[in-house]
Parts: sequence; structure tokens; C-alpha cells
Amino acid sequence: MDSTMSLGIVSFGTALGNPVPVADVVDEYSGEAQRILTLGYRNVFRCSPGVGITDLSVEAGAKALSAAGIDPATVDLVVLAVTDIAEYLYWDAAASVAYRLGASQAEAVFLTQACTTGVMSLDTVAGKLATHPDYEVALIVAANRCCEGYWNRMATQPMVFSDGAAAAVVRRGHPRLRWLSTAVRTNGRYANFYRLEQGGAAAPFGSARTRVRDAWDVMEFFDYSAAKFAQFANEVDEETKLVVERACAQAKTQISDLSKVILLGDSTNAMKELAGRLGVPPMRTNFDLSREYGHLGAADQFFSLSHYSDDGDLEPGSHLALVSHGRGMHWACTVLQV
Repeated sequence: MDSTMSLGIVSFGTALGNPVPVADVVDEYSGEAQRILTLGYRNVFRCSPGVGITDLSVEAGAKALSAAGIDPATVDLVVLAVTDIAEYLYWDAAASVAYRLGASQAEAVFLTQACTTGVMSLDTVAGKLATHPDYEVALIVAANRCCEGYWNRMATQPMVFSDGAAAAVVRRGHPRLRWLSTAVRTNGRYANFYRLEQGGAAAPFGSARTRVRDAWDVMEFFDYSAAKFAQFANEVDEETKLVVERACAQAKTQISDLSKVILLGDSTNAMKELAGRLGVPPMRTNFDLSREYGHLGAADQFFSLSHYSDDGDLEPGSHLALVSHGRGMHWACTVLQV
């Protein structure tokens, strides 16, 4: 590996909303409680109304910096990777997070490519360290805060969205959890899949409030055809397999040799099906953590990795993969060496 691109993860920090069993609140979100319960999630984590995505990000980032014993003023780069909409428009959430953390000397980068953004972020850091030889320390924060004015956290997708953030301190030349490769695939055919029709430059907000989207709105993209949606679901898994194979090839390893494959926190059936497509038993994925914490958007992979790292559940020298897909559509895989 080029020494200018050698980097590893030093420490983690996490922040979550308030936990509640899905069964206790499912009726607040849907009249199809049984369908949502069969997705397999046990809990959902929800922030209080006054807590935003940057609040979660600052909490997680501060914990990660403290765990690494790093003065925020010495951080060179802050990357904020989010799934949903930040608190305000015409506002740089990454710059705000860096400032509130005390990272006054850091460059701030704001990534917004949905659920793939966390997995892509290490590639962004590797590129920045390669082109800025003076950069030594970076902070990545991946976060999700469901904007319930636009998104039904239990009914827009066949997933249960939780609020949370996971941060990682990355240092040039650090020998543990070393970044080896990142691969990304994009298919712009699906760029309009989750598009909101109001709020952008094409249709600025007026007096009418945008209606919360649900699963039926999403199906409009597929002409309300179950067959077309099934074809899309198959494509999602096939593209995921291709991007994992590509990242593994770049890292000179194979899927079968990965000690862990940390996936997007999807429903029980979807995660099992994708694990089978990859030839990986569910026990080598983050299947159990996803049942417990819900889907944390861009934070899924770093959140799970932080748990495995804290629990000593990572085999030194082994390879693991962070894998995701998200609206765009994008597919991403990052391979690390423990």
C-alpha cells in the first residue's frame, strides 16, 4: 500500500435516541402492525423533538475523540456522513459539527449519499490524506435522524429507522482496522426513486406542507407492479455482491475469507437473503445487532464495528467488509484489516 494512503481507526464513539420496543409504538406509524413486526426489529431508537442530527453527531464525535485522547483542536479533517435531511437548509452541518466539537483547524466535508455515505467516508478520508501530506488525524461521523415530517420511519420502506450516530477517529499510519479498499457502483436510473417534489430549487416550499411519504408512494416508481419491485430487489442484491467482490479484489482477498461482513441493517428476511447471496452465514454479519437497534442509516456499519471492537470480537490480522446500498442508487463496500 502507498504509505500516503495508510490509515487506521483508532477509536469509536456512539450516540442513540431513546429506546422503545417496536411493538409498543408501531400503531403510531402504521395500520399494518403485523406486517411491520414481521420485519424482525425488536427496538426503535427515537430522539426527542429538540434533538437534531448534528446533536447526535457532536455527542458521538466527542466520545470518539476522548477515547483516543485527542485534542479536537489538532484534528485535520472532519467528515460528516448523513442519511436524512439536516436541521436546516442553506447550512453546512459538517462545519457546524466541527466547530461545536472544537475542531477549529479542521477541514469539514459534508457527505449526503444516503445509507452508503458512511461506507464511502473512509475512501474520502484516504483521498484527502493522499493529497494533503500534512493531514494526520481525521474524524468521521456517520449519523441518521429520521425527519418525520417527510419520512415515516416504519412505513416508507420495509425497515425500521432508528436515530443514532457513530464516530471514528482515523489516524495516518495507525496499524489497527486499516483501510485497504473501497468500491462504489452507481445506477442513476433510480435517482428519482425517493425524490421529494417540494423544497428544492425546482419547487420551493410554499404554504402547503409536504405530505409524509409511505410505501405506496415509493411503489409509484415501479408502476405499482410487484414483479417490477421484485426485479429491483434482486438487482440490489446482485449489485451488492458485485461491489463486495470488487472491493475484495482490490484488497487482495475474497468474500469467503472475510471474518465479518457488516451489512445495512435491513429486515430479517432481506439480511438473510443477502448473506446467502454472498455465501456468508448470518452469524458473520451484524444480523443480531440490527434486530436490537434498528436501521441506523449511514451509521449502521460504524455502529456495529464499534460494538465488535469494544467486545474484542475482531480477529487480529483478519479482513472485514463494511457493505451498504442506498438511494441514488449507490452500492458501496470498504474492506479493512483488523
